[in-house]
Amino acid sequence: MNSKQFEHLALNESILRALAQEGYQTPTPIQSEAIPKVLAGKDLLATAQTGTGKTAAFSLPMLHMLNAQPPRNGRGIRALILTPTRELALQIDESLRTYGRHLKLRSTVVLGGVAAQPQISALRKIPDILVATPGRLLDLHNKKHLRLDCVEMLVLDEADRMLDMGFVRDVQRIVATLPKNRQTLFFSATMSTEIADLASTMLKDPAKVEITPAASISGNIEQKVLFVEQANKRALLTDILRDKSIPRALVFTRTKHRANRIMKQLTTSGISADAIHSNKSQGARQRALADFDRGKVKVLVATDIVARGIDVDGISHVINYELPNEPESYVHRIGRTARAGAIGTALSFCDAEEIALLRGIERLTQAPLTAFDDHSFHSASIAAQRNTAVSKKAVKTGGRRNDAAAQSDNRRSSGSTSANKRRTNGSTTERSRRKNEASETAGNRRNNEAPSGIRRTHETPTRPSQRREHEAPTRPSQQRQHEAPTRPSQRRQDENAPTRPSQQRQHNSPTRPSQREVTYASGNQRQSESEPVSGNREQNAENATNETRSNWGRPRRAARTSR
Repeated sequence: MNSKQFEHLALNESILRALAQEGYQTPTPIQSEAIPKVLAGKDLLATAQTGTGKTAAFSLPMLHMLNAQPPRNGRGIRALILTPTRELALQIDESLRTYGRHLKLRSTVVLGGVAAQPQISALRKIPDILVATPGRLLDLHNKKHLRLDCVEMLVLDEADRMLDMGFVRDVQRIVATLPKNRQTLFFSATMSTEIADLASTMLKDPAKVEITPAASISGNIEQKVLFVEQANKRALLTDILRDKSIPRALVFTRTKHRANRIMKQLTTSGISADAIHSNKSQGARQRALADFDRGKVKVLVATDIVARGIDVDGISHVINYELPNEPESYVHRIGRTARAGAIGTALSFCDAEEIALLRGIERLTQAPLTAFDDHSFHSASIAAQRNTAVSKKAVKTGGRRNDAAAQSDNRRSSGSTSANKRRTNGSTTERSRRKNEASETAGNRRNNEAPSGIRRTHETPTRPSQRREHEAPTRPSQQRQHEAPTRPSQRRQDENAPTRPSQQRQHNSPTRPSQREVTYASGNQRQSESEPVSGNREQNAENATNETRSNWGRPRRAARTSR
């Protein structure tokens, strides 16, 4: 238990009065370590587990310093706080207003998903502190709605996510517009080596605060894993949430569509639930969080968009309907429960395809999750896969340790014998190897450089003349020998339906008395219904065909003239 009080941190009296009104008396370890270093003007790289008060660790000294010092770079935005999510930005802005209620400092928030005009109007009043998400901030900055050349302090909350692949370019663009002479603070619950190296390029001789190891989890959270088939997850979730001993639960999924389906299923089963994800508007997301915080909704189904920075009191259970793809997200998910010293439970559903994800989580947290099989949908086969993987790892590790001495003795005992054998057989082996290589090279050369005549007798012919002997004909004359006739005269011999307009005039709608005597329908000659046919029908048809052949190729104008 930390015995230091907020009065010992040399904060402004107005800030201490606001903290007392909120019931805060003793700072958390991250606050006790970080606040003095920030007040000293140093850059900071801080790591602490979720729910330990990182927001107050940078907002309290920021309010103190901005209130005590006049603007250094003229009138403008003096402090910038970047967050990965809209919900976290709104929470930080609310905390700043709470802690600085007795100060004359103004803050505003800029985020996407809502109309930009109210935010532009707020920026025209030139707030002292700006809390923003990177996308909307860059958009407004590019449109000249705000200036960042007066920023004295930069804070990146959840720095590992901010500097991840999805945000690194936006963060770099924003940092490039800031003054070089500034104080930069990085706060996060997890901090990999790669992310820490990237963060160090933006910090100047930073002080490091690591209250707990990276990716650590509060001891007040009881972690359990439930092995269940994917098809039975919804039924298992419904059975768990029907328990009246669960006052408030947060359910995490990987996709937005599944979050909607789960919410509808729970509502149909009589369990009050709502969903929150990036497809919903900002207003709908805020209403869902407000209803969940006030107790109007028992279950909130969400994606990882709310896994970081959401401080809702009284969450007793966090349920991972699907394990996250990134093990670090597991730490942030279950950190939504057991906040401020409370007790919480984290349940994780695991099917056969998620065994590898479970191993990654246990490797990151360095603690195995307790298997819970006292439910109706327990899958013994999936649990056996997890146990098999664990036993193989143990056997592999134990085998390496037990066989280390024996392998060392064998190497020492066989060392001299092996050396003698190598000296005795060295020259013979080398000569044999060279001889084999020479013979293989010669054989390959003979195969690859065989005369072209020999190759053509065994392989598929490649010359055009040879292709015409073996393949289908390619010349037009050959096509006419093998294929159906393509000339008009040939088509007229085999087909009855005319194809040219001149033939259609002769055979279709009759325009001449002689032509009205013969008509064609579906290749058959029939008597016209308008006039009787004089003479033999076969003879008339033959005469019409001969007349058509004699007219082929005749200029169209000449045909019209003759007509």
